Amino acid sequence: MIEEIEKTFTLYSHVREAFLEVNRERFVPKGFGQIAFKLDALPMQQNQWISSPLTVAKMTQHLELRGVDSVLEVGCGSGYQAAILSKLCRRVFTIERIDSLLKEAKERFRSEKINNIFTRFDDGQRGWKAYAPFERILFSATAKEVPAVLFEQLAEGGILLAPIEQNGLQIITRFYKRDGKITSEVIEPCFFVPVVDGRVK
Repeated sequence: MIEEIEKTFTLYSHVREAFLEVNRERFVPKGFGQIAFKLDALPMQQNQWISSPLTVAKMTQHLELRGVDSVLEVGCGSGYQAAILSKLCRRVFTIERIDSLLKEAKERFRSEKINNIFTRFDDGQRGWKAYAPFERILFSATAKEVPAVLFEQLAEGGILLAPIEQNGLQIITRFYKRDGKITSEVIEPCFFVPVVDGRVK
């Protein structure tokens, strides 16, 4: 899988090591184990998807995680992205709005003995104020704009990465917080499920 990723996207050594430490097969739905390591997005329950390994690699690397203590992930999904982040940061805070998905992800974290991921059942667009500010925030669904509260919870000097809808396209966009002001840069096109409000029990 790493070789396939690096045919189109060169990984930093510490990101490559994180991928080698997490068995993707443990994070895909039952019945998909034989294709877990292909560079395909795979369907999950509730019309959600586990992103392709290539997309996870790009989002991880674009977050610039070397030396980062805390990261907030909005949209836990299968837990695979959080598991990768857990190998690169001291603390990962991940929020999921679909309860059944979160329960499955928490069980995967337990079975893989990943102890530095903290989970919350909520609408991630509200963030997680109790543990803010976060040095990095990863927004894992496409939105027309990032909720202001997430920028409020982003630490000074921090980075927020999100797929933003622009003119019918989804664009990975990296936001920086410097001196209390937000600037952004466009990175590349992508494809994510759209953000949805509320929680699903």
